Amino acid sequence: MNDFSSGTQATVLILFTTLVTVTLLMCVMAGPDRDDLTNFYTGYLSLTPLKNGLAIAGDYISAATVLSTAGIIALAGYDGYVLAVSTALSLVLLMFLMAEPLRNAGKFTMGDVLARNMPGRAVRIAACVVTLSATLPFLVVQLSGAGSLLTFILNIPHLAGARTVCIVIVGSLMIIYAAIGGMRGTALMQMIKIVLLLGTSVVVAALVLNRFDWSPGDVLRAAQAGSGAGPAYLRQGLQLGTSAVDRLDFASLQITVVLGVACLPHITMRLYSARDVPAVRRSMSWAVGTVTTFCLLVIIMGTGAAALVGSRYITAADPHGRTSVLMLSQVLGGARGSLGATILYSAVAGMVFITLLSSVAGMTLAAASSLAHDLFAHAARRGQAEPRTEMTVAAWTSVAVGTLAIALSTLVENWDVAVLTTLAVCIGASAVAPALTYSLFWRGFTRTGLLATLYGGAACALLLMVFSKAVSGTPAAVFPHADFHLFPMQSTGLVSIPFGYLAGWLGSRLDHRRRAADSREHRRLYEESEARLLAAAE
Repeated sequence: MNDFSSGTQATVLILFTTLVTVTLLMCVMAGPDRDDLTNFYTGYLSLTPLKNGLAIAGDYISAATVLSTAGIIALAGYDGYVLAVSTALSLVLLMFLMAEPLRNAGKFTMGDVLARNMPGRAVRIAACVVTLSATLPFLVVQLSGAGSLLTFILNIPHLAGARTVCIVIVGSLMIIYAAIGGMRGTALMQMIKIVLLLGTSVVVAALVLNRFDWSPGDVLRAAQAGSGAGPAYLRQGLQLGTSAVDRLDFASLQITVVLGVACLPHITMRLYSARDVPAVRRSMSWAVGTVTTFCLLVIIMGTGAAALVGSRYITAADPHGRTSVLMLSQVLGGARGSLGATILYSAVAGMVFITLLSSVAGMTLAAASSLAHDLFAHAARRGQAEPRTEMTVAAWTSVAVGTLAIALSTLVENWDVAVLTTLAVCIGASAVAPALTYSLFWRGFTRTGLLATLYGGAACALLLMVFSKAVSGTPAAVFPHADFHLFPMQSTGLVSIPFGYLAGWLGSRLDHRRRAADSREHRRLYEESEARLLAAAE
């Protein structure tokens, strides 16, 4: 629970209102015409590499990266450090392997990339299903977290229905941003967010280091003491455990993050808004630099939270440590009610708020775009939909996706839904990453292999997650009093990622053999027909 004065809470409310007003105005001003698909999906390709790079970084750094990663660092030390590094490495991998081929192959959505060499309704439908499977869990987590965090920030958790009201408000705003602003409007939001995020994080990190006379060693020693774990704070195992299975689970999680986060549809969609290949290359350079800088700042802030706040107070406010950065700002700001405390806390609260808004808006836009472009325009209308009609469908699907996400978030607002973040990243690593890799780099990839990768990888990740110990069988599970877990890990990547790649390879090989067999059978029937004709002529 925060303990700030009513003046500080009033300042936070004024800041929130200002941010909403400014971002809404920018979305309205940057919004596309009702029949301009290119502007809605790509923003006219008008963003400079710097602006597009900041927008990519803004989409990439979600509220989970800001809050959950900092919380894991504060509570688990080494495990959180590796997670922050893996998050940065994922975008580096996308930059060097897939960014340029994706820009050349794509137009508006991931379905355009996958259907480039394998057109057809089945491919478009599969792309849409997997896009929704990867974005909806993230949306539910972000909105559910928004309810908890906003009630903490505004000091209103005791009011009945406060979390539900916060979820509905944030969800309604995300629908408006996605439906009205399109790609360009949400890009402007992401740029505002990343500038505020970096600026505020630099200040907080500098204040942490200043408390310890700019000595990283002193910060680490204080963090070990504040975490209550001592030297174990700098060793692997505080988050997942130290047994052999736990170590495999830890490796599985990092592999999943590296392969999956940057391949999520709302991230790859940003690449299509670059003008050309050189532009996307420069955009990715800005994005990687920005994300890497922020991950370093998160490490400092998380360690500072362990050192200055302490794990006991952090876990009392939130067992996962998602309020650690907010609590750190309370400690660094000075005396209660002072000008410094008010300014710092309001800045961090505003950073969290704009991060939540922009993250959910980008994901909503990606899901709505796939529904309108892949499912409606190409699968249902076979590419014959009028631009105005597709734009109308995109706006209404934004409403539908947002409403569904709000409904699901309010239903599970009292659950621990952090597992859904892992599920979304696992689907990205197990279905999207193999599909994009094969589509861009393997000429022998077929439609059967693509469908096997998308459906097989996603289904494997979902099935294993349902029966994992993240859902049942442990005190920290979603259902702690039930035990139906059969899979001994919390991340499915160690099994589902190879399964996704194997499904694509087997599907393509079997498809080639079937086609070869069909060709031989066709030749045999042709030769028999010719032989009968010759016999009849004689």
